[in-house]
Amino acid sequence: MHCPAARGELSGALLELFGRDPGDGRDPLPGAPAVAAADPYGEDVQLALHLCYELHYRGLPGVSDAWEWDPRVLRLRAVLESAFLAALRADAPAAGDVDAALEELVTEPPDDGGADGASYYLRDHGTSEQLREYAVHRSVYQLKEADPHAWAIPRLTGQAKAGLVAVEYDEFGAGRADRVHATLYADLMRDLGLDDTYGRYVDAVPAVTLATGNLMSLFGLHRALRGCLVGHFATLECTSPPGSRRLVRAMERLGAGPAAVRFYAEHVSADAVHEQLVRRDVVGGLLRQEAGLAADVEFGVTATLWVEGRFERHVVEAWRAGRSSLRRPVGGGGKGAADAPVGVGAGP
Repeated sequence: MHCPAARGELSGALLELFGRDPGDGRDPLPGAPAVAAADPYGEDVQLALHLCYELHYRGLPGVSDAWEWDPRVLRLRAVLESAFLAALRADAPAAGDVDAALEELVTEPPDDGGADGASYYLRDHGTSEQLREYAVHRSVYQLKEADPHAWAIPRLTGQAKAGLVAVEYDEFGAGRADRVHATLYADLMRDLGLDDTYGRYVDAVPAVTLATGNLMSLFGLHRALRGCLVGHFATLECTSPPGSRRLVRAMERLGAGPAAVRFYAEHVSADAVHEQLVRRDVVGGLLRQEAGLAADVEFGVTATLWVEGRFERHVVEAWRAGRSSLRRPVGGGGKGAADAPVGVGAGP
C-alpha cells in the first residue's frame, strides 16, 4: 500500500515532511495564511486532516510512528482543525434545544418514498456498481468503526461511561474477533468484490467523504469537545437502524452475498437497542453530571447531520447525473485489484 497522493499545497507539504527523517529539524509546513486561503471543506484541507489523524490510528504506509506527536505536525493540525471547526459552527449552529435535536433523530417521515438519502436511492433505484461505490466511500470509517468514539471513555464518568462502554463492547464484537464490526465490514467488502485493506480507497474518495471521518476524529481527540463527540455518537446510533434496514433491502434486491447483507442486518438489531441506551445513559448521564455541555451535545448532532447531508447529496446527485460519485472509479477483483482508469464524468 502507499500513502494517498497530495491534493494541494497543505497535503503535499505533509507528505513531503513524512518522507523525511523525523530527526530533521526543518519545518517546511505551510502556516496559518495558507490554511486561511484554503476551503475548509475542500480536497486539500480534508486530506491534510485525514493524514494527521491517521497517525493516531494505524499510521500511514512507510511513515514513521515518530511523526504522531511531532510539534510541526501538531501545529499544522491545530490550524486546520480551527478552520474546519469554525466553518462547522457557522454552517451547523445549535438552536439551543438538545432534547428536540435528539427527538428529531428518531423521527422517520411517514412516507419516505420521496427522501433523497443514499440508502433510499440504493434501495429503490441503485445499481450494483453504485452499491460498491457506497461501500468504498464508507470503508474509510467503517474499517475502524467505533475507534474514534473510544476516546470518549476516559473523558466520561458514571452512567455515561458505563453506557458508552456497553455499546462499544458490542461494536467490538462482544469478545469475539469475528464479530467486530470493522471485521464484518471487511467481509462485506470482499463479498462485493472490493479490496478490504485498511485505507485502500482513500485516494478514490472525495473531500465530502473524508470530512465524515475527520469530524469524529476532531471531536474525539479533544477533551474540550467531549460533549460534541457524545452528540456525534448519539446521531450515528439513533439514525443507524432505519438506514441499515434500507441497505439490507438494497443488498437483497441487488443480489449481494450473505456477508454484505449481514453487516447491515447486524446494525438493524444492535443499534435499535443502542439507540435507547445512548439517549438514556450516555447523553442523559453526561448531562446530569455536566449540564453545561448541552450545547456541545447538540452541536455534535447538528454538525454530524450537516456533514453527512453534504456527503449524501454529493453521492445521489452524481448517480442521478449518470456519473461516478468517486474521484475515480475502482476496479473489481478484491484484494490487490487496481483502480480502473478514470471514466467519463469522474471527479477531478
